[in-house]
Amino acid sequence: MLIEMKVLGLSLDETSKAPILILQQKDGKDVLPIWVGAMEAMAISIALNEVETPRPLTHDLMLSTLSSLGARLVSVNVTGLREGTYYAELEITCGSTLSRVDSRPSDAVALALRAGAPIRVSDEVLRLAEESRLKPSQGDPALLRRPADAAASFLRPEEAEKQSDEELEELLRKLDPVTRYKM
Repeated sequence: MLIEMKVLGLSLDETSKAPILILQQKDGKDVLPIWVGAMEAMAISIALNEVETPRPLTHDLMLSTLSSLGARLVSVNVTGLREGTYYAELEITCGSTLSRVDSRPSDAVALALRAGAPIRVSDEVLRLAEESRLKPSQGDPALLRRPADAAASFLRPEEAEKQSDEELEELLRKLDPVTRYKM
């Protein structure tokens, strides 16, 4: 089953200084942190903050290409978590044909934000991600290489449920101003 998510914001891992994309269940408290590259984080930030660029960036070009071919991005789905790596698919329609295209979640989210397409995560991915955070010693050894320090501790679903809206707002205010996005 796919669960609709929203982009809660971007943050930085305090240890590795790697950007973290933070997805939150649209009608709930489940949160999924995904470590992304700096360029992908910037592409997401540009879309979140609706920054206009003088020339199309890569994700804009992709959507323009789809449009010129009569195709449309319908949704993006985070479908897998293997060896510490998340996998996603773009769902694209062209006429009556639905195609699924393999994608990195960061690129998929950058496209979804620009296209206004829903972002969904499989319940299995949410379950695996939660297990890896709660019981890393029993999880996939590759997941142990993922930073899991104080920068991400507030993202654990069981902690998110305890936090009030005001506390979540305070956490968002603490994000780097270049990449902060208020919901």
